[in-house]
Amino acid sequence: MGIKKVESIWLDGALVPWDSASDHLLAHTMHYGVGVFEGIRAYHRADGRTAVFRLREHIDRLLDSCAICTMDSPFTRDQLMQACVDVVRANKLAACYLRPLIYLGYGAMGLGSMESPVRTMVACYEWGAYLGDEGLKRGIRCMISSIARPSASSGMNKGKICGQYVGSVLAKRMAAKSGFDEALMLDPQGYVAEGTGENIFVVKNGVVRTPPTSAAILAGITRDTAITLLAEQGIEVRQEPIARDELYIADEVFLTGTAAEITPVREIDHHKIGRGEAGAITRGVQERFFSVVKGSDSKHDHWLTHV
Repeated sequence: MGIKKVESIWLDGALVPWDSASDHLLAHTMHYGVGVFEGIRAYHRADGRTAVFRLREHIDRLLDSCAICTMDSPFTRDQLMQACVDVVRANKLAACYLRPLIYLGYGAMGLGSMESPVRTMVACYEWGAYLGDEGLKRGIRCMISSIARPSASSGMNKGKICGQYVGSVLAKRMAAKSGFDEALMLDPQGYVAEGTGENIFVVKNGVVRTPPTSAAILAGITRDTAITLLAEQGIEVRQEPIARDELYIADEVFLTGTAAEITPVREIDHHKIGRGEAGAITRGVQERFFSVVKGSDSKHDHWLTHV
């Protein structure tokens, strides 16, 4: 999915031209993967205004990821939130995807070196449905990956850490080469964890289940949004382990994520899920979600930061 360049990127406290936002080839993060990032969306809402969705929660998680990686952010939460607003405003985008990144720049190459400067950037660009408009409507086809999410003793699953996404990248590439839209990853015990960049929900007999945050998953912000919206509709959500074969016999399965939004799953490992289309609960929470981020829902205005 190509990126169409815009005018500027926020870099270390100032807006700079898109083409001049660069770093040295010996930047520490490029070689060792110790950097943290977020994916955030700004939506063009029915009232004509642009709003960034759950910006505060995203920046809080970005700073938590910094703490996990023993990096001190040069900027405060409020400064980073303002940077996100400023870069959207400067590039005059009604809707876009934002990518904040805090990383170790050029200075030293030792694994344990503390000399490399901590650098910060926020980019934004136009980006449509991550898994395709058709995927949002009809649902996508997934495969179970042979690459597992790392255990709590070998990975920092609660951080969005650059290097940790190598497993997800490989799982996603293998799925694409095998003719699927997405890969689903298990945990080291063989239970369902998440997609390569999404959390997973399973519906059976009217009950919605999702792996708990104590599992080898990222505590997704769209995941939390879906749980809230489902509860408001009186639908029970259980956070508990899910076995692989429970996916095959589910009535519905859907994925959540900033990029994926609320995406139905119609097939897993060539097993048709339910009727092979988005089910009633999936469609209901998807409609509620888009009413919040794009429509006229005002009940959740505390989730919106207007640009």
